[in-house]
Amino acid sequence: MEDFTTTYGNSVAQAAPEERSAFIRKTYLLLAAAIFAFIALETFLFATGIAQAVVEVFFLGGRLGWLAVIGGFMLISWLSNKWAVSETSSAVQYMGLGIFIVAEAVIFIPLLYIAAYASGDPTVILKAGIVSLGLFAGLTLTVFVTRTDFSWLAPILGIAGFAAMGFIVVSLIFGFTLGNVFAFVMVAFAGTAILYHTSQVMNKYNTNQHVAAALTLFASVALLFWYVLRIFSSRR
Repeated sequence: MEDFTTTYGNSVAQAAPEERSAFIRKTYLLLAAAIFAFIALETFLFATGIAQAVVEVFFLGGRLGWLAVIGGFMLISWLSNKWAVSETSSAVQYMGLGIFIVAEAVIFIPLLYIAAYASGDPTVILKAGIVSLGLFAGLTLTVFVTRTDFSWLAPILGIAGFAAMGFIVVSLIFGFTLGNVFAFVMVAFAGTAILYHTSQVMNKYNTNQHVAAALTLFASVALLFWYVLRIFSSRR
C-alpha cells in the first residue's frame, strides 16, 4: 500500500520524536492485536465446525472456484486498504483492518486444515508460526537498527508481485502444482516486502496512519506465514 496521505500533517520522519515514537508504538501494538485476532478467529472457526464447511465449499469449487476466491480476496484487500487510509473517521479505518483480518482468516482455512489433519505433524502450524514471527522480528530489527531506507525496493516488489500472481493464476487454470521452489521464492518476496514496508512505517506514513501501517505489515506477515506453512506441510 502506497497511499501516504499528506492532509494529516508531516511524515513520521519529519514528526517530533515523541509523535514518531507514539506512532510506531501504536502501529506495532495494533499489528499484534491483528495477529491475535486472526488466531482467535481461526480457533473459533475450527472449534465450531465452520472451517470444515468452508473447506468443503472451497474444494467443491475446484480450480475455477479458487480463481474466484483469489479475485474476491484481491477486491477485499483493495477495499480494506482504501478504508484504512480514509480520512473520514477512525471507525472506517478500523473497519478496513477488521474486514481484511476476516478475509485472511477465511482464505487460510484450507491450508490450515491440510496442515492440521494431513501433514502428520500436530505441531506444524505452531512451528511455522514461530519461524514466521522470528523472521519478521529479525527483518524489523534490521530496519530499526540500520535505519536504511528501502524505498528502492518498490519497483522490484511490484514486478515480482505481478509475476507471482501470474504463476498462481496459470497454475490454477492449467492444473499444475507450484512446488517448494516457488514457496521459497515467495518467502524471500514476503521478507523483502517486510523490509520495504517497515522502512515506510519509519519514514513515509504520517503520524495518524497507524491503522494503515498495521494493515500493511499484517498483510506481509500473513503472506510470509502462508508460504512458510506450505514448506513445513510439504515435508510430510
